[in-house]
Amino acid sequence: MSKVNLLNFNRENLAACLVEWGEPAYRGTQLLQWIHQKGVFDFDAMSNLSKPLREKLKEKSEINFLDIVLDQLSHDGTRKWLFRLSEGNCIETVFIPEDSRGTLCVSSQVGCAVNCTFCSTGKQGFSRDLTVAEIIGQVLLASRLLLPQKKAITNVVMMGMGEPLLNFNNVVQTLDILLDDYAYGLSKRRVTVSTSGIIPKMIELKKRSPVALAVSLHAPNDELRNVLVPVNRKYPLSELMSVCSDYFKEEPRRAVMMEYVMLDDINDSDLHAKQLIQLLKNKAVKVNLIPFNPFPKTTYHCSPMEKIKKFQKKLMDSDIMTTIRRTRGEDIEGACGQLVGKVEPKNKKIKNKNNDDIK
Repeated sequence: MSKVNLLNFNRENLAACLVEWGEPAYRGTQLLQWIHQKGVFDFDAMSNLSKPLREKLKEKSEINFLDIVLDQLSHDGTRKWLFRLSEGNCIETVFIPEDSRGTLCVSSQVGCAVNCTFCSTGKQGFSRDLTVAEIIGQVLLASRLLLPQKKAITNVVMMGMGEPLLNFNNVVQTLDILLDDYAYGLSKRRVTVSTSGIIPKMIELKKRSPVALAVSLHAPNDELRNVLVPVNRKYPLSELMSVCSDYFKEEPRRAVMMEYVMLDDINDSDLHAKQLIQLLKNKAVKVNLIPFNPFPKTTYHCSPMEKIKKFQKKLMDSDIMTTIRRTRGEDIEGACGQLVGKVEPKNKKIKNKNNDDIK
């Protein structure tokens, strides 16, 4: 009989599993705390569990970790891991330390089906969704690997490989674990899901989880966004902005983060800034301008910094809060998908998936 991987369960599902095994539901809370909060993976060391339960856990379950392929440290302190999955595919996870916080960027899929034209991961195609164990496993393993340096994960962003909302159920269960006081206990404002704009799932996410939301916008009009973010053909800007405008209506202090990668002579002109102002004016949003990270065979180039700052000023002058993302980890191929693109062909080739599969 195959064993269940306990990393696949949030607290509710852990409790249900233990009840099915003839145990009281509260044992699920204890088990969640041992694994995620205390970092104990030896069932015999879980002292407040009965001996019969510990034997049952050894017989029926396991705690499986990801394999570490590469562990790279940038000169700026950014740390990037390449993790190998059971079938040989690889995913990336990045830790970005700052003075007041430590942000972990987590992957949700092997590759990506959305195929944004400026994204290294999208160019590799799509293989499969990650399980809950493979998503939360990145957080669990990174936490352990950071312990010797006394670095703490204070923020988690679903901005790694993949479109999180196309792996909705597994991502939401992972969010449950991240927010759970008996696991990681992160604030809803410190966990962010980034999406290219899968509108039905955005609406569902709002009902299901209180986390922060970021939208990969990257263009101020449908014509350009259809090229840069092809899913826009299915979910155009008018519909996307309608959902974003109402997303935090019940919490007026919160705003949707609009991510806008700066592509030289593509989306960074004065006209583009004017169109973006028109699109976002008087909406509960913030803008994060992202310097483009080049990758092999791309035809795009990053906008010069003076151009990015000019673009920022135009938005700020129109009362749209706008920040410029600091480029991190360039010396360790910090852009999502860059590292795995070099390693993946040596293992299992990621297959392309048609965008018609996007629901």
